[in-house]
Amino acid sequence: MSSVRFTVTPTKAEDLPGVSDTSPDVSSRSSSRVRFGSRESVSRSEPLSEGSGAVTTSVGTTGADTPDRSATEHGDGHMKLSSVYMNNSHAIDDDDFFDRNLALFEEEMDTRPKVSSLLNRLANYTNLTQGAKEHEEAESIGDKRKPCKAPQMGTFMGVYLPCLQNIFGVILFLRLPWVVGTAGVLQALCIVFICCCCTMLTAISMSAIATNGVVPAGGSYFMISRSLGPEFGGAVGLCFYLGTTFAAAMYILGAIEIFLMYIAPGAAIFPSGEVESVLNNMRVYGSVFLLLLALLVFVGVKYVNKLASVFLACVIVSVLSIYTGALVSAFQPPDFPVCMLGNRTLSRHEFDMCSKTQLVGNLTVTSRLWDLFCERAELNATCDPYFALANLSRVQGIPGLASGVMAENIWSSYLSKGAVLEKASLPSPEVQGRLHRHYVFVDITTSFTLLVGIFFPSVTGIMAGSNRSGDLKDAQRSIPIGTILAILTTSLVYLSNVVLFGACIEGVLLRDKFGDSVKGNLVVGTLSWPSPWVIVIGSFFSTCGAGLQSLTGAPRLLQAIAKDNIIPFLRVFGHGKANGEPTWALLLTALIAELGILIASLDLVAPILSMFFLMCYLFVNLACALQTLLRTPNWRPRFSYYHWSLSFLGMSICLALMFISSWYYAIVAMVIAGMIYKYIEYHGAEKEWGDGIRGLSLSAARYALLRLEEGPPHTKNWRPQLLVLVKLDEDLHVKSPRLLTLASQLKAGKGLTLVGTALVGNFLESYGEALAAEQTLRHLMEQERVKGFCQCVVAQRAREGICHLIQSSGLGGLQHNTVVMGWPSAWRQSEDPRSWKTFIHTVRVTTTAHLALLVPKNISLFPSNSEPCAEGSIDVWWIVHDGGMLMLLPFLLRQHKVWRKCRMRIFTVAQLEDNSIQMKKDLATFLYHLRIEAEVEVVEMHDSDISAYTYERTLMMEQRCQMLRQMRLSKSDREKEVRPSAQLVKDRNSMLRLTSIGSDDDDDTDGGGLGGGGGGSGGLGVGSTSEHRVHMTWTKERSQGVGQRSQWRGQPGCSTPEGFRDMLNIRPDQSNVRRMHTAVKLNEVIVNKSHDARLVLLNMPGPPRNPEGDENYMEFLEVLTEGLERVLLVRGGGSEVITIYS
Repeated sequence: MSSVRFTVTPTKAEDLPGVSDTSPDVSSRSSSRVRFGSRESVSRSEPLSEGSGAVTTSVGTTGADTPDRSATEHGDGHMKLSSVYMNNSHAIDDDDFFDRNLALFEEEMDTRPKVSSLLNRLANYTNLTQGAKEHEEAESIGDKRKPCKAPQMGTFMGVYLPCLQNIFGVILFLRLPWVVGTAGVLQALCIVFICCCCTMLTAISMSAIATNGVVPAGGSYFMISRSLGPEFGGAVGLCFYLGTTFAAAMYILGAIEIFLMYIAPGAAIFPSGEVESVLNNMRVYGSVFLLLLALLVFVGVKYVNKLASVFLACVIVSVLSIYTGALVSAFQPPDFPVCMLGNRTLSRHEFDMCSKTQLVGNLTVTSRLWDLFCERAELNATCDPYFALANLSRVQGIPGLASGVMAENIWSSYLSKGAVLEKASLPSPEVQGRLHRHYVFVDITTSFTLLVGIFFPSVTGIMAGSNRSGDLKDAQRSIPIGTILAILTTSLVYLSNVVLFGACIEGVLLRDKFGDSVKGNLVVGTLSWPSPWVIVIGSFFSTCGAGLQSLTGAPRLLQAIAKDNIIPFLRVFGHGKANGEPTWALLLTALIAELGILIASLDLVAPILSMFFLMCYLFVNLACALQTLLRTPNWRPRFSYYHWSLSFLGMSICLALMFISSWYYAIVAMVIAGMIYKYIEYHGAEKEWGDGIRGLSLSAARYALLRLEEGPPHTKNWRPQLLVLVKLDEDLHVKSPRLLTLASQLKAGKGLTLVGTALVGNFLESYGEALAAEQTLRHLMEQERVKGFCQCVVAQRAREGICHLIQSSGLGGLQHNTVVMGWPSAWRQSEDPRSWKTFIHTVRVTTTAHLALLVPKNISLFPSNSEPCAEGSIDVWWIVHDGGMLMLLPFLLRQHKVWRKCRMRIFTVAQLEDNSIQMKKDLATFLYHLRIEAEVEVVEMHDSDISAYTYERTLMMEQRCQMLRQMRLSKSDREKEVRPSAQLVKDRNSMLRLTSIGSDDDDDTDGGGLGGGGGGSGGLGVGSTSEHRVHMTWTKERSQGVGQRSQWRGQPGCSTPEGFRDMLNIRPDQSNVRRMHTAVKLNEVIVNKSHDARLVLLNMPGPPRNPEGDENYMEFLEVLTEGLERVLLVRGGGSEVITIYS
């Protein structure tokens, strides 16, 4: 056995004499690096000058001549060696191209970088305010980007509390008691439950979308638009914007209502008493208040954020005061009497004493209430008949938790506009009397559907957390947990408050919307402890805070839509101040909010924003349901507690609530959304309607194909569209049907699958055979449940047929992007080189066409669809990054029942200069963002010594290759010996071919194909060649002629004893030594780690740029995959197929 001995050359600056303080012993350093020349063999050890600081690599061989010394270039203490196999556009001493363990991949390092460099780049990820496309563009200039502070907000501060602040708002304090009093406890619980179910189901869908990748700062609009496309995204985005803007108007109206009715009633400009005067006061004060808030937002959002914590504290204190008051009322009910005239409720604004007369000394005099209902103050004055006959009574407004008032409040009490609030259990005279303004009247006709529309805004605000995704430390974890916990908390608060209000407060007081019967006190304030002012002040500031948040968020949402440039006339609103603040968008938001202010009624504005929010939530559920049912490869939410049926249920509830609350508002909202959708789609393909259903189908197909042609698919929408190349035998039977089995497992019935084969012959004569072949393919596709199309091409050569299939299969945008072909398993035993040459040619064609390539090896051992793997692992060996195919394929396979129970393991290779610990952390983070669950392991390959086994195997490979070439040369000469002289011209062509043996033109004869001979599984093409076996007697002249031709080719002849001795003395190409070293070392670690894996996925190295090394390339692949049962060689198409972004 040959003995190989190396000394090494240092490449680090500190290793060089004269650079570091002490001269190191370079021969003992583990960080040193071996470097070789390309076409010269390893050189004999000769000492260099001391100033060079380099030691030449030396090899001692036994039984072979001593190799010549390789050429070296000295400079700056380094040794440089030329390599014609290298890419000359790169520096010779570039570390990426001298990785001892990655030499097989060095030619393509410019397009397929090492995994360590990719993970380094991804580790510098930071949240930006753009969408996914901008993220990807920004990453390419990551070195130029200024370092920014990493987001640190957690679940509690970043999602939970903001959602609480946005969900709790004006409706809880101003309208929930009225909803309970009007609808009754049972129906109020039903209203709250339906609305909370709607938001909970939407939150589940939103959590799935939000955890399906890194959510860019921008939140809900980006989630919807990137999931449903620009048309739906623009329509829903504008609906969400309008809903947020009208929410600002609603919060401002709520704040003004609290201010004018409960804080400073004397501040009214227009005289009170008339409905129109109240509305005018709301309009004036609302407009002024809107202007002040808009100015605050314009000055700076930082002030809004500073005030947010104050407003949030007000909300929490107010809610806690309600619970405290309810508990206190059980022992010490507060004194808030309601004055009843008969069974009618009286307004207490103009009198204090609830009696008709009063004692002043010993005299009975009339009270202030008498004066309101009678013409004069005397006891014998003429009074209102109802007042004269009815008894006055005082009813405790807050009887307390233990009073049993729940029995009266359990049922609904819907009233018409203008009706008087009455207590049914009190006696009432038969006379009607005159309806004075001193009664408490109903200001709006109530119904169950109306109350749903009014209450629904109180459960909105669930997207506050996703809108802050850019500030979250771990958005994929925080958004689902924080949002769902906030909804559960608020739902519990709402449901418990409905019960508490019904159990503690008198029914007539609950139905008194503005608290007229308790001297203008806020109804929920009468229950609070220790004072009604806690609720009044708290609710005022909470509504102010919610209004500020809406005025802050809405312009940014509009700016995001404008920057996407999907609605041209909104483009101007994408601009803002120098710091990015959306000035023009804020102006438009304020103008639209002013329209809501001019409506001046909280009860009329609430259903409007309910429509827009419901429309938005409907499409969030639709997006989740469609993504789940379509099973797009990019749909891998980390949040796993979702289901398409829940999304459809949420969508149905949203649609039902839209029409329940206000059918005409629902129609208007849908018309607006439809108009926006059609406007965005306006530039799309024109429809053509034919006659009948088939015409409709053709038109729809044409329209869809034209839409696909508008641009390349986004990375998120990429899925493998397969072209499966199969080989047929002489009886037109598929040789490797398991290729279709693998395709069906990979596709799971989704996407496009094309099955193609090439017949060798003349199309005019083989048309019937081609039809029969297509029928065979179609039958096998049905048997393997592969949904797609089949195609058979007839060509003069199999190589041409394959090339035609790859170029022309598919239609328009419905084309393949991945080629699947089998491995030519018997290429070594075949005397015909066309089997492996066609294979390598196909690899080159797919690379040129930028198509991905999958080559299953030992395909016959792959499981069928009826053989599920009970356990085991799918091992991915990620050596270089070529688009992410290695990450995506195991995920797709595990969607199929055969591979579902297999766990996924990902291995990557760390070189000497890589930090393997950091690489493992970065890879785990990368997989976390990809939403892929897998075990991660980094394999260190520090041993760079090239073993004697590697050297000998390379030598044997080159000797075998040379011998086969000479044997094929001799065979051609033997065939020429028996040919008649009439074929002299053809012989001359053969001689011309023989001068370029090993080129791509040696398969001109019919027959052969991919994987030929010996049952090659990856074969393609049908045909046969007649071989002439002729006994040949060699003459001295012929032997000399062969030797001369071989010498003319610069290679020793093997037909003479001297030629055989020259072959035995052949010196291996050092580029081949390095590539064999890569194959051997990688194979060792792969077999060691993955010998029991169900499937091994591996980067497939590209074929050499120099075609003379094609046969060596096949040997390298064989060595790389030796000892593995099932291997899937994967080669990317040059584009990214997987993304961490949502």
